[in-house]
Amino acid sequence: MLSQTPRTVINKGAHKAVLETQALYQIIDESLIGHIAIDDQSTPLVIPMLVWRVDDMIYIHGAHNSRLLRRLKHGAQTCVTFTLFDGWVLARSAFHHSAHYRSAVVLGQFSQIEQASEKDRLLNHFIEQIAPGRTEQVRLSSDKELAATMLLAMPLTEASVKIGKFGVNDDKQDMDRQVWAGILPYRTVVGPLQADPNLNPELESPDYSAAYGHRWHDNIE
Repeated sequence: MLSQTPRTVINKGAHKAVLETQALYQIIDESLIGHIAIDDQSTPLVIPMLVWRVDDMIYIHGAHNSRLLRRLKHGAQTCVTFTLFDGWVLARSAFHHSAHYRSAVVLGQFSQIEQASEKDRLLNHFIEQIAPGRTEQVRLSSDKELAATMLLAMPLTEASVKIGKFGVNDDKQDMDRQVWAGILPYRTVVGPLQADPNLNPELESPDYSAAYGHRWHDNIE
């Protein structure tokens, strides 16, 4: 279960709060893009970054001259949000239109991982997450490339999850209005692969469908 702190208790739309840790993991793993907030002295900033999870930690990486990473590596408090949009809820009244979504907010501080072997392991884990088996085929990062990459980690110790999955909620007086009402779903479809034009035509296309389940294009019903 997710820990409840004064910063993670959901007051607005409390019926959408979800406390299962697995729900948090699923949102992060499917999104892989987090919006990270910092106070950059002159202005607040929210920057989208690739974010991946290993067990109960999340990771981000980038160049050493990134102002976001420079701020975060010194332990600045931050907030990382993940959002998956699943569809529109179309009501009989304009006021009651809404959305289906899954969102997560993670609070805390990042710390820097400096050991080259650990950086290599975690970066390769990310590649395997998006394309299983790929690290056995590609050239792995050199010492120079690892040294040029900053890797930061943050524990998932303070987080909240909110999921909107409810149907149309029209007022009683609008129920007889003759207008279509219901759900307009959104789906993320992954694939098919698009080959590099310089690729050897004799190479077989890899199969990465295992990483995407029902989102893989051949599995869409």
